[in-house]
Amino acid sequence: TILEKAKVEGEIRKMIRELSIGQDQEVGDGTTGVVVLAGSLLEQAEKLIQRGIHPSRICEGFEHANDICMSYLEEIAESMGENIEILPCLLAAASTAVNSKVINRSKKRLAEICTKAVLAVSDLDRRDVNLDLIKIDGKVGGTLENTCLVNGVVIDKEFSHHQMPKEIKDARICILSSPLEPPKSKTKQKIEIETVEKYKDLELAEKNFFKDMISQIKNSGANFLICQWGFDDEGNHLLLRNKIPAVRWVSGSELELLAISTGAHISPRFNEITTSSLGFAGKVREITIGTDQERILVIEDGSQVKSVTIFVRGGSQLVINEAKRAIWDALCAIRNLIRDNRILTGGGSCEMACSIKISNQSENLEGFKHYIFNAFSEALKIIPFTLAENAGYSPIETLSNLQVKQTVEGSPYFGIGCRGKMVSDLRKDRIFETLISKQQQFQAVIQMVSAILRIDDILHAKIIL
Repeated sequence: TILEKAKVEGEIRKMIRELSIGQDQEVGDGTTGVVVLAGSLLEQAEKLIQRGIHPSRICEGFEHANDICMSYLEEIAESMGENIEILPCLLAAASTAVNSKVINRSKKRLAEICTKAVLAVSDLDRRDVNLDLIKIDGKVGGTLENTCLVNGVVIDKEFSHHQMPKEIKDARICILSSPLEPPKSKTKQKIEIETVEKYKDLELAEKNFFKDMISQIKNSGANFLICQWGFDDEGNHLLLRNKIPAVRWVSGSELELLAISTGAHISPRFNEITTSSLGFAGKVREITIGTDQERILVIEDGSQVKSVTIFVRGGSQLVINEAKRAIWDALCAIRNLIRDNRILTGGGSCEMACSIKISNQSENLEGFKHYIFNAFSEALKIIPFTLAENAGYSPIETLSNLQVKQTVEGSPYFGIGCRGKMVSDLRKDRIFETLISKQQQFQAVIQMVSAILRIDDILHAKIIL
């Protein structure tokens, strides 16, 4: 979030920021890790250049070492369902994604909500998850523990008239993208009314327009209207008289989500409203939140595609924004795990295991590749080093203990533990992350570092007046 909004100067800094944004768009998690790892690799590459090794050779060595890491990560990865139960593993992956955020005190609650949300909209047979069907919304008030999962779509609106019913069962929904008002000319026109009779004729014509519109909605069988645009008091009054509850000024993205969920067609004109264009929902209800009488609408149990809403509560807008960011990371982690069910342990264990693997490989190499592999191995240690530092441990001591533990035990599953132990078996602590996310991090970083190292010079154009 900080990198995305920060005003960054310098082409290299902008490239690293784009690396983080690209990681977020592709995988949804690991945005901090790619920046830290890229910085460490560039630092090691600078030392190699000072030793006289050409940047092209450094790039080749880094790419070779990365290929070894990719193969090794697949070796140490475990598949859900073989030795690990699926649901606890999904919860653990979501909890790990949330744990590094500000709102980690509610990680168990949020992990459960995210897991249920993804499973609700996923197609497990095709291993496909459409996160567009999960809406994340929030209101200031309450605490993070009040965050809930709604089986439907929540929109921040209320019924257009306070006398309309607050709950509709077996709703037949008409979605309209045109305003409920008499047609207007697209060009500026001036109408001069000279007599009372002409004014009454104009008033009668407007009433007839409204009556035709309302009758078309009512004849279709709709008992709930959702309009993208507004309507004036006359239209609102006629809707109330004809017992058609309505909502106005609904955004286009919410209309599309409602149409997908309920099976309704978005009607651009009134003459296109028919029975076949209606959508269906089990219940529509208006809920009051807090003491300020803020109201929201909940459309539940749509007849077509399953859609859910994660409704976030928090003491301030900052807390809600942080919770939304953490929830998105958790949703992406679960989605990645459903697409590819292979998992790795977190806590810097993978990076340390790959570091030891590359260090052992370097012993069999001669010349500049020996130095490049050692530099790559040292760069990977920055992740467990930073985790130990953030956990309040002595980073050098912890890193040394972790390296010895993995080497002696021959297990790549030992990592930085944050539950009283500096180094622990993270399979027992259930700290997991997805293989697809870790591989994407390594590949994206190597590509970016190679691109930066191949830059000879940066020329800044100056405007001469």
